[in-house]
Formats: sequence, C-alpha cells, structure tokens
Amino acid sequence: MKTTLCVLLGCLMFSIPAIAQHHADLTPAEVDQLRDTAMEPNQRLKFYLNFARERLVKLEQARADPKLTPDQRAAATHDRLQDFLDLYDELNDNIDTYNDRKDDIRKPLKNVIEADAEFQNKLKALQDSVRSSGENTKTYEFVLSNAMDTLTESAKDHRELLQDQEEAAKHKKIKKQE
Repeated sequence: MKTTLCVLLGCLMFSIPAIAQHHADLTPAEVDQLRDTAMEPNQRLKFYLNFARERLVKLEQARADPKLTPDQRAAATHDRLQDFLDLYDELNDNIDTYNDRKDDIRKPLKNVIEADAEFQNKLKALQDSVRSSGENTKTYEFVLSNAMDTLTESAKDHRELLQDQEEAAKHKKIKKQE
C-alpha cells in the first residue's frame, strides 16, 4: 500500500509540470529545424521569428476567408492568436536561455526588436479593424489583449537586454558566436 502510494505520488509530481506547460503547436518540419539549431542562437531565433510571422499570416487568411461564418471567424481568430502567442512565448523562453548561458545574442536580438514592432503593428491593425467594423470580439478579446500586452512588455525587455548585452560585450562577459 505504501509503495503504491509513493509510486502514485511520484507519477503525479512529474506529470504536473508537463500539464502546466503549454507549448506552441509546431509542424514536424519546424521541430526538425529547431532541433538542428539548438546551439545556434542566431539561426534558432530567426526560425522562431519566421514561424511567428507564418502564424500571423494564417490569422490574416482565416479572417479573410469568406467561407467562415462570423462565429467561425471569431473562433479561428482566437485560435490563430493563441498559436502566435504560444510561439512568441517560446521565442522569449529561448532568449532567456541564451542570455542565462551568457551567449552573445546581440545580432538576433536586433532582428527580434524589429519583429516586435512589426508584430505590434499587425495586432494593432487587427484591433483597429475590429473596433471600426463593430465585430463581436468576445471570443478572442482576451487573447488579443494578452498578445498586445506581451508584445509591449517583451519589446521593452528585448531592448533592455540588447543594452545589457552591449555592455557585457565591452567587458567580454558574453560568449561570442562563431
């Protein structure tokens, strides 16, 4: 009885973190690309930015699909926004990992900062578009707001991290990429 209880508690303890984490749905090709670049921040972060752009294109395609009813369009908008947000969160997790390892990520950070502005503009355009159309946004209002807040905060963090990386490079406290 005691052994069974210990095994059950052990299984539960290891499964809770897995349940709590929500990762972006990546295609097998995307997973392969990322797997091959685990030790290459420049390439890996570039892939994440491309994947995020692709998710926003899918969002725009879903919103323009004339076959969808308003309810279907709202659900698709929610799902595509969540896909983008999940992927963007993984991008941030990777940036944190490389920073913690003291890797020099100044070059990809500049690309990330540019993409932050691009993503913010696209989501702002979406927000302005739905406001002016009078579309019912209850289905995706929260995730859109969350995505915009995340982008705003992350853009600020990315700029600060770039400054920190520049300062660390002056003092040779980060590992140069080859």
